[in-house]
Amino acid sequence: MSSISDNKVVQFFYTLTEADGTLSESNRGEEPMAYLHGHGGMIPAIETALEGKAAGDSLELTLSPDQAYGERQEGQQLRVPMKHLQGLPKGSRAWKPGMIAVVQTEQGMRQVTVVKPGLKMVTVDTNHPLAGKTLNYSIEVVSVRDATDEEIAHGHAHGVGGHHH
Repeated sequence: MSSISDNKVVQFFYTLTEADGTLSESNRGEEPMAYLHGHGGMIPAIETALEGKAAGDSLELTLSPDQAYGERQEGQQLRVPMKHLQGLPKGSRAWKPGMIAVVQTEQGMRQVTVVKPGLKMVTVDTNHPLAGKTLNYSIEVVSVRDATDEEIAHGHAHGVGGHHH
């Protein structure tokens, strides 16, 4: 049985709750998430906790803001063209304050929180939606396998739960 180390593709289920017990997100009942271990595609504290684990292992983690998405920074509001927002929830016709959107930045895709939508421009908070929060992760490792040469070259997992080209 393979244990988690660099250049292994790890598939897992997780449930994320905030310190007050509020469910933030979960992939249980869906496809497992996949990542390439040791390539910076996972929160470092989670990657460290998963090191050496194997399929069937479960763990509970509590991450402080500095271990997860950092502290909230004031003055992080930005006005962007409405057309740059992606990820409008199904069934919604318009962006509303508090909704989470995705925007393409020079650093890649980034989650932002809608503060004030307008007709053509929208004010967003560029802090990660979970910044400043203590987070509890419940993780169940589903599988661990050797990465392919292509996955290592690309720096991410391919296939179910991973990156699709």
